Amino acid sequence: MAIAPSASYSVSVRLRLAAGGLTPVVTAVEALGGVVAATGTDDAGVTLTLNARNPGHEHEIVAALRALPGVTVEAVTDCTFAMHDGGKIEVISKLPLTTRADLSMAYTPGVARVCMAIHDDPRQAYNLTIKRNTVAVVSDGTAVLGLGDIGPEAAMPVMEGKALLFKNFGNVDAFPVCLNTKDPEAIIAIVQALAPTFGGINLEDISAPRCFAIEDRLKELLDIPVFHDDQHGTAVVVLAALLNALKLVDKRLADLKVVVSGVGAAGVACSKILMAAGVRNIIGVDTRGAIYAGRTENMNVMKEWYAAHTNPDGLRGSLAEVIAGADLFLGVSGPGTLHAEEVQRMAPRAIVFAMANPIPEIMPEEAGPYVAVMATGRSDYPNQINNVLAFPGIFRGALDCRASAITEHMKVAAAEAIASMVAPEELSPDYIIPSPFNPCVAPAVAAAVQAAARADGVARLTEDDSVGFDGLTR
Repeated sequence: MAIAPSASYSVSVRLRLAAGGLTPVVTAVEALGGVVAATGTDDAGVTLTLNARNPGHEHEIVAALRALPGVTVEAVTDCTFAMHDGGKIEVISKLPLTTRADLSMAYTPGVARVCMAIHDDPRQAYNLTIKRNTVAVVSDGTAVLGLGDIGPEAAMPVMEGKALLFKNFGNVDAFPVCLNTKDPEAIIAIVQALAPTFGGINLEDISAPRCFAIEDRLKELLDIPVFHDDQHGTAVVVLAALLNALKLVDKRLADLKVVVSGVGAAGVACSKILMAAGVRNIIGVDTRGAIYAGRTENMNVMKEWYAAHTNPDGLRGSLAEVIAGADLFLGVSGPGTLHAEEVQRMAPRAIVFAMANPIPEIMPEEAGPYVAVMATGRSDYPNQINNVLAFPGIFRGALDCRASAITEHMKVAAAEAIASMVAPEELSPDYIIPSPFNPCVAPAVAAAVQAAARADGVARLTEDDSVGFDGLTR
């Protein structure tokens, strides 16, 4: 099925028009399946922003415009590349530096007094440096989006984007750290050495199963939160969406049969959080079929754990076989994994979360007639399961109470907070999860995470001592 035109494939086209005006241009764009997203005119000509399906489609549309009589294409700019020109983030000063007095306090000699205060009491680093509100976004570039192992330089635009989201949605200062090594021991050592600068570590786009060992070791070694967002951010938002979907289908977590397609980082984390929330029957499926106790083919350490803790009935077989009677299909694998005839074999009032990007395991148009609730990872369909609903608020809450770790209870609390952002009267099959642009989401998640951190004993600040959503001590 063709992908709809998207802003991610948009171009700005500068035109000079003769007689006939803009109508032939718009007609030509639409005839080729493009979308005119915006227009602008001035004395020098007309500028159009056009959405396409892919880079080839962009070129096809521009070529058609060049061929129109009376139309001169003066300039073409890829809007996505323009947004990334020079990078998407910068470091700015919080303070003016205009006098000798400013200089003597911000730097030498006054800064020496602050250094010694931290030397005498290292906890003061949280009050007197950026540590209180700064997170490292760490990647080795081995599992970037749907691109795979593209290396640290090519991973930087994603990590910059993550830092941008941290700031805009959670007021957390984040900085990308892309590492030129795939050695887990080297990554662990580097992050451990960097840790004094940061209040938290966000691991990103590190391939499985290495990501599990790296995260587990860093959790043991560090006294600041370590969070692999590909695992846990996805899991939190999946649980939030499921909590609201269950209200529509009148089912309980404990009664569900869940089939998970893809037992990598996201699939394992989603399964763990669902189990922590009360789901008892989960069957994971990889390219060799169901994972069960005693399976030997295509296994690794994490799949061994998975086999020991899921699939209580020991089901074997392909996805098409084990999906019979399932209440929830959770897809974190690849396009075209699930088919309509298999959806029809699921339980009544079935739920499908098909989250592979950009092409999900099954398109909503194909699954829609047979399911009660459908969600994807895409922004152009209802119910987008998007990590940005989770990680800014989770880190905001963890930083504000100076949590030493992020526990499973904190993740479940975050999911419940996200779900609560959809009011009962708003809840519908096409609206089970709030918009990432809802300004209430991150503060609600932060508050829930702080409360859970205190209940779990990992918060180092009391409620009276904690900092607010603006990052300032109350």
